[in-house]
Amino acid sequence: MNKKKIEVFFLPAYSPGFNPDEYLSCDLKAGVHSRPPARDGDKLKKKIRAHMKKLQKNPERVQKYFKHPKISYAA
Repeated sequence: MNKKKIEVFFLPAYSPGFNPDEYLSCDLKAGVHSRPPARDGDKLKKKIRAHMKKLQKNPERVQKYFKHPKISYAA
């Protein structure tokens, strides 16, 4: 059915530079650490949720992850 539309990419065993999740993690860490630190688990969860909601409202920011030459294969 979709065999003509699917392309398989074989990546090295450890290749964070080729993993779009790593770009999200980096963005999340920067967002969470950009303000005063969370002193307990509940505050950390709130900061994480707030940053993820910010990303949800700004899909262009997430699309930029896939414009990086190492990630463009996944776009």
